[in-house]
Amino acid sequence: MAGVLSAEHVWVETFSGLRLTQFSRLLKAVRERGGNDTMQGRPWSLPLAERVLLVAVYYRTNLTMRQLGPLFGVSSSTVCWVIQRLGPLLALEPVSRPADAADRLWIVDGTLIPVRDRQVGASSRNYRFSADMQVIVDADTRLVIAAARPSPGTTADAHAWRASDLAQHCQDVTVLGDGAYLNCGMGVPHRKRPHRALLAGEEADNVTHRKVRARVEHVIGRMKNYKILRDCRQHGDGLHHAVQAVAHMHNLALAS
Repeated sequence: MAGVLSAEHVWVETFSGLRLTQFSRLLKAVRERGGNDTMQGRPWSLPLAERVLLVAVYYRTNLTMRQLGPLFGVSSSTVCWVIQRLGPLLALEPVSRPADAADRLWIVDGTLIPVRDRQVGASSRNYRFSADMQVIVDADTRLVIAAARPSPGTTADAHAWRASDLAQHCQDVTVLGDGAYLNCGMGVPHRKRPHRALLAGEEADNVTHRKVRARVEHVIGRMKNYKILRDCRQHGDGLHHAVQAVAHMHNLALAS
């Protein structure tokens, strides 16, 4: 494995956005999840390290499978098989309740991802077929805690939150959201009352709230460096697997 990773050192850092040590941890996670199994009894034409790198490059660059095939010396159908097999194995680790849950501060926000699958997306406010992605981020570490399954882009953030399973990750943890998450059991900004301005203390609270909540927008912006989240051509569960994998790789890149 060390020889393969040394040979791909430049590829790993340039095309996956991960340093070699970070990629090694990603590779270890995929191996432990059974990623080295054969395909219906046939051996893979690429070693596991190169297959994981192929999927990471696909998510990072959003190249087509016909473009990726020659880069790795395989056919486009093999690229498709590798992505379908390993994509789910790159998913973000399930989050357990933190021991210091009462002292933690998490932030939630949604963002639109342009998609080609009309079953997943809907014509939304950005005038494209998009899916809504809900993400929870730790305010201190800026690590992604969880990401919900995508919903149609016309879905309101509050409805997407209630329809997802994200709330179960937030037991006893303080969660911040913007004004779209009213009555969702989280901290939201003060709203102006009809014909009445905000009180001085309320405006100061809103300023502090905006500064803290901006961290989740920064995280989502970094996640979208993986261009699969700017125009996803995957169908079915492909977008969900991509979001989970990108969240995992974002955490690896940030944690070390």
